[in-house]
Amino acid sequence: MATKIDKEACREAYNLVRDDATEVNWVTFKYNGSTIVPGDQGVDYETFKRKCTDDVRLFGFVRFTTGDAMSKRVKFALITWIGEDVSGLQRAKTGTDKTLVKEVVQ
Repeated sequence: MATKIDKEACREAYNLVRDDATEVNWVTFKYNGSTIVPGDQGVDYETFKRKCTDDVRLFGFVRFTTGDAMSKRVKFALITWIGEDVSGLQRAKTGTDKTLVKEVVQ
C-alpha cells in the first residue's frame, strides 16, 4: 500500500517549530499504518533523541541556534531516523517516503 501524509496536520506541527513565538524546538513525523502523521514535539533535544530508538523509523524537524555572541542564527534540519531493528523493506520505503515529508517541510 502506498504511503500517504496528513499534510495539514504535519504542516501545523512544522509551523510550530518555525514560529519564533513558540518554544517548540522539534517535532517528529511518524507512521500511523501507511500514513505519516505528526508525532511528539518539545523543547528539549534529549527528549527528541530518546524518540530515536532501534525499532522505529521517523522523521524529525529540529530548530537550533548557532553562531557566536555577536551573531546568532537560527537553523533548521530535517532528520531521517531508521533504527537498527527496522526491516529491510521498511528501510527502503523510508527513503521514498521522505519525498512526502519534504513537500511539507520547505
